[in-house]
Amino acid sequence: MFHPDAYISSLTDIRPKYFVERGIKGLIIDLDNTLLSWKSEAIEPEISGLLQDYTAAGLKICVVSNAFNSRVSDILSPLGIPGVGRARKPRRKPFLKALKILGTDKDETAVVGDQLFTDVFGGNRLGCYTVLVKPICKTEFVGTRFVRIAEKLVLRNLAKNRIVKAPVRRR
Repeated sequence: MFHPDAYISSLTDIRPKYFVERGIKGLIIDLDNTLLSWKSEAIEPEISGLLQDYTAAGLKICVVSNAFNSRVSDILSPLGIPGVGRARKPRRKPFLKALKILGTDKDETAVVGDQLFTDVFGGNRLGCYTVLVKPICKTEFVGTRFVRIAEKLVLRNLAKNRIVKAPVRRR
């Protein structure tokens, strides 16, 4: 359940073609440390441009975050991207809500995020294609820092058993 389908260094390393070639039509993307640094108030222009590239390629996007609804809305509204806040990932309900917003089935949707125990586990529970990316920065919520310790152990085990490789650039 913690095995991502892909492990990639950064969201910026995933071009629209990567998803389109896999039959993906919708993206459920995490907010903090995937689209922007934790506590940041705006998405960087490079990520903004990438999101535009995704939508231009026909990919639908919905952000699912454990952050407050107001934070999710404030950040995404200028971009016209829908979001689900207070998700309490890895619960199924926020992911199902995102699928409904996207209008896609689970087998044509990818979940992209920086955490194994929330994003990857949540996406795998539904049967979505899952992509783990490295966190944008090391600064994060104190609870997340403790979870990262367990996450490192799981990732080491997955790498040791050749289930995942270290992040590589994919175009």
